[in-house]
Amino acid sequence: MQIMPSVLEEVAVEQSNSYTSLVDSSGITVIPPSPSSKPLKTISDVTSLLHLGRKQDVKHLLRNNAWPVDSPIRGQLWSLLCLQHQNKSNNMSDGFYWDMVNQVFGSTELPDKPISLPPFVEPSHCQLYYLTHKGRSVADRVVSVLGYSCPDIVYSPTIYPICALLLHYMTEEQCYHCMASLVASKEKTFITQTKLLYEVTWKTVMQICKKHVKGAAVHLQRHCNSSRAERIYMDWIWWIFQGLPYQHLVRVMDCFLHEGIKVLYRTVMAILVLFHKSSSSPSSEWLMEIQKNGIDAALNKFCKEMPVAPQKMLKAAFGIRGLSSAYISRVFIRTEMVLKSKNVINGSRQLVRSRSSENLPNSQSQNNIQMVSHTLTIRELLTLWSWLPVRITMYQPILLYTTEEHGCSLTTFYVRVEHHEPTLLMIKTCNNEVFGAYCSSRWGERNQKDDRGNRQAYFGTGETFLFSLYPDRAKYQWVGIEGDKVGHGAELFMAADSKMITIGGGEGQAIWMDENIRFGKTDRCQTFNNPPLCPSGDFEIRVLEVYGFATDQLS
Repeated sequence: MQIMPSVLEEVAVEQSNSYTSLVDSSGITVIPPSPSSKPLKTISDVTSLLHLGRKQDVKHLLRNNAWPVDSPIRGQLWSLLCLQHQNKSNNMSDGFYWDMVNQVFGSTELPDKPISLPPFVEPSHCQLYYLTHKGRSVADRVVSVLGYSCPDIVYSPTIYPICALLLHYMTEEQCYHCMASLVASKEKTFITQTKLLYEVTWKTVMQICKKHVKGAAVHLQRHCNSSRAERIYMDWIWWIFQGLPYQHLVRVMDCFLHEGIKVLYRTVMAILVLFHKSSSSPSSEWLMEIQKNGIDAALNKFCKEMPVAPQKMLKAAFGIRGLSSAYISRVFIRTEMVLKSKNVINGSRQLVRSRSSENLPNSQSQNNIQMVSHTLTIRELLTLWSWLPVRITMYQPILLYTTEEHGCSLTTFYVRVEHHEPTLLMIKTCNNEVFGAYCSSRWGERNQKDDRGNRQAYFGTGETFLFSLYPDRAKYQWVGIEGDKVGHGAELFMAADSKMITIGGGEGQAIWMDENIRFGKTDRCQTFNNPPLCPSGDFEIRVLEVYGFATDQLS
C-alpha cells in the first residue's frame, strides 16, 4: 500500500530540535557517525521510496543508515513509517485526538492528579526513558485515550514503552495517530493485544532461537533448568525495551516501525548470540557473572551494558540466515493453534470468556448476518469464529459479496472483495452442502508479479484454511503447520484470474470455481490434505458469500 501524498506532506514538517519539549536529553549518550562512513540518507530519500511503493528499498535504507539518536530526521521519519500502516477507517482528521481527550477527561489541560491507565498496561513496565514529569503525564494520557478508542485491547504491555519512545520525537497528537496505526495494522504485527498472543510470541522466540541460533540457546540452557529457561524467554521483549541502551533501542525502532515484530525477534536472537560469544571463554567476565548471579541476571546486565555498537548489533540480527517471514509466520501460527487447543482442553476460563463475550461478533453483527446470509446460521457463525486467528476475532464480520444480491460474475467479485484481507468464502451448493475457506491474503495479489516480471500463479499464506459446515463439520488447516519442511505442492494456497478461482493445490484443487460462479469442483489436495468437501466432487453453486472484517474494533 502506498502512502497518500497528504499524509507524507503532513509529517514532512521541518523540525529544528532533535527532541520534543517532553524530553530531558541531558542524560542521553550520543554516538556520532564515523567520519569515514557514507553520508546518511535524508527524509526526502525515504519519502520518495515510499511514494513509489519500494518497501524493500526502504527496509535496506533503514537497516544501513545509523542516524545518531539526536538526529532531527526522526521527528518526521517515525511518523512517516507508522502512518504507512494506517487503515482507511482510522480517523486522522485534525482535532480528532483532542476531541477524544475532551470526551475522556473533560478538558485538554493536563490533569494535576495521576491518570488511571487502562488494564492492558503492566505498571512494572511503564518505561519512561528520558521523558520529563510532564512527558509521563502526556504518555499516560495518550495510552488512556488509545484504550478508550480501542476497547478490544485486552493485554498489551508494550504499548506504553513504544508510546513513550515516540514522544521523544513527535507531538502528542502525532503519537496517538501513530500508535493507533500500529495497533490496527493487519498487514504486519507490531503490538500483540491479548494474553494468548503475548504467550505465543515468547514461545515463538524460544522455538526459533533453538533452531536458528542453536549454540546460543544451548549455552543458555546449559546454565539453568528448563523451567527457568522458559521464564527467561518469557521476558524476551524486556531484553529490548527495558534492557538495551537508548542508542541501541532507537536504532531497533527505526527498523521495527517499518518491518514489524520480526525485527524484535531478530534483535533478541542477536543478543543471545553476542552474549554466548562474550561468555563462552573460561576466563570471561560474563561467565563469572553467570556463575555468581545466575544466567538471567547476567543476561539482563549484558543487555544494559551492550558491549557492541548499535550498528554491529543490528548487523548480527539481520545476518541470521534462513529466518524468512514465512517461516516465522508458520511457527507463530502453529504455536497459536497449539495453545488454543490446550486452553480448550484444559477448560481455560480466560479463553472461554474471551470466546463467549469479548471476541465474538456483537449482537448487531449477528443479526445483520442472520438477515442477509443464505448459508450461515448463528451456530455455524460461532463455530467458524472459534476457528479464526485470535487477532481477527477482534473485528466484526461484514458481508462484502453475495451472488443473491451482486450477481454471478468474477469481475464483480473482484471489485467488491479484492482489497480486503482476510476474507471468508462460503459456498452453498444446490445439494445444500456448505463449505468454504478462510483466505489470508487479498485477492488483489493475483495481479502481482515476481522479480522477473511474471505474474505469480499462487499467493497467500499458511493461515489459509478450508472448512466444511454441512453435512460434516470440520476444519482443514495447512499441512505445513505440522512440520517445518513441505514441498512446493503443499504451498499452493490461493490462485485466481479472469476465468477461475482456486484454493489449495498439489495433486488436486480443494476448491475450484468457474468465471460465472455457477459450477465448481473439489478434490483432495496436498496443501491441506483434505477430503473432497462434497461427496460428488463436482458441485453447482446455489449461493456464494464472501465476508470481510470491519477495521473498526467494535465492542
